[in-house]
Amino acid sequence: MAKEHHLATVWEHVADAVPGRPALIDPRHTRTWAQYDDRAARLAAALSGMGVGTGGRIAIYAYNRNEWLETTFAAFKLRAVPLNVNYRYLEDELVYLLADGEAEAVVFEGCFAPRIAAVRDRLPRLRHAIQVDDGSPLLDGARAYEDLIAGQSPLPRQARSADDRFVIYTGGTTGMPRGAVYRHGDVLAKTVRGYLFRGLPVPETVEDLLAGVRQLDAADRCPRVMPACPLMHGMGIYTGAMFPMNMGGCTVMADNRRFDPHVLWQTVVRHRVEEITIVGDSFARPLLEALDEAAAAGRPYDLSAFRQMLSAGVIWSQEVKAGLLRHADLKLVDSLGCTEGAMAINVATRGNVGETARFTPNAGTRVLTEDGRDVRPGSGEIGHVAMCVGIPLEYDKDPEKTARTFRVFDGVRYCLPGDQATIEADGTLVLLGRGALCINTGGEKVFPEEVEEVLKRHPGVADCAVVGLPDPLFGEQVAAVVARRPGTDVTAEDLIADTHGRIAGYKVPRRVVFVDAMRRGDNGKMDYPWARAAAEAP
Repeated sequence: MAKEHHLATVWEHVADAVPGRPALIDPRHTRTWAQYDDRAARLAAALSGMGVGTGGRIAIYAYNRNEWLETTFAAFKLRAVPLNVNYRYLEDELVYLLADGEAEAVVFEGCFAPRIAAVRDRLPRLRHAIQVDDGSPLLDGARAYEDLIAGQSPLPRQARSADDRFVIYTGGTTGMPRGAVYRHGDVLAKTVRGYLFRGLPVPETVEDLLAGVRQLDAADRCPRVMPACPLMHGMGIYTGAMFPMNMGGCTVMADNRRFDPHVLWQTVVRHRVEEITIVGDSFARPLLEALDEAAAAGRPYDLSAFRQMLSAGVIWSQEVKAGLLRHADLKLVDSLGCTEGAMAINVATRGNVGETARFTPNAGTRVLTEDGRDVRPGSGEIGHVAMCVGIPLEYDKDPEKTARTFRVFDGVRYCLPGDQATIEADGTLVLLGRGALCINTGGEKVFPEEVEEVLKRHPGVADCAVVGLPDPLFGEQVAAVVARRPGTDVTAEDLIADTHGRIAGYKVPRRVVFVDAMRRGDNGKMDYPWARAAAEAP
């Protein structure tokens, strides 16, 4: 699609084309496209009246709910910038992100009022607090979201620029979160690729997009997608919201204050959800276990409308994919991606589950050496995964990280987010892992994800993390932190013995530490600093 269009303008056209179709569903309300557009326009008018305008920053601090996306649409209408805030953040983390993002206003769920109260005096730029009702008392000085909307007329539609900025904060897996800055036109061009998953050509113009929306509407095929992962995670907002919205579809949300796989499947059945967006095994494994439990109890979930599951960000193992395919004839799309973009794809179906961590590169993805040379297919050489399509302009206010991550080779600007891989003779990409987490033991490189995948195949392992610990002889030794499956008594010796013969000897963990539960972020990504501290514990 041409990169000279704006997300808000496109969604306004979609609202005009299918006004009565559902756009947002959460446990409290269903909003049609007409209501979605109207409520976002009223919120935009209120924010404009507060002095928030083009380029202004509006933080969103809430669980998955309709107001999360209404605020995003309102910000886009204003040509302002929504900021995704991790709802697990405590005071210092919250101050860091809101200050770094230069937030002028925050839309927050009522349960977070004590945290907002505790930090607002430390944030001189933060002038406005808007509270979304969840039954909590209204914070002193805050405006009630619904009252604010009710007291406004919709903001008139306006011309916008495809150069308007969209910022999404990274998860901070290997450092402090940074805001990846995109053009609206580039985000739109990236997210209309959701048409491919519907078997339709990617639209090249707004007219093409609206023709696709009308075609889907006439066939009653406008997608219903559920982000099982948080909307504040890039995977959630991109594939769980922007993909379906560009097709006149609907984002369905379950209450995600606590991840309950049975509640999620019940929501899928109730609302005839066709697609779920997840982040790897940390979501997929509990979802599979819930399907197994329901089937064993003689009450299997009706998945007749369910067609597809998308994942990105962390490993999604072959065994879990195969288990899901026992329950439904699905397309399982595993995207090698990150906040900065999508690099490659792996599609599993019944009879073709494929191998974990093996992907088909997307257009514009290459595996490059440090000096920008292409890794030769089949050579076994390790290189950096690089992409040049749909990438950010920069990291907000961080020229050093921008210079490290975005590099120019032969006149082409690439993003190298840190993943390392090899290229097989058939052109497929084999992901090894994030270079920053790589373990160097006796001069040999060990990528944690590869060892974790082997450990997870043991029936006694529920979850695990692999880290490097200091070693006086080899520099680093491989260590594993493991959470057992309930009712099992697997030992360190069992796991070490099981791992031998599956991977090279230098990759086998020398130390195994058991914990009650692993610590992952709400985006599904492992907390590796915590895992390293756990592995070091006596």
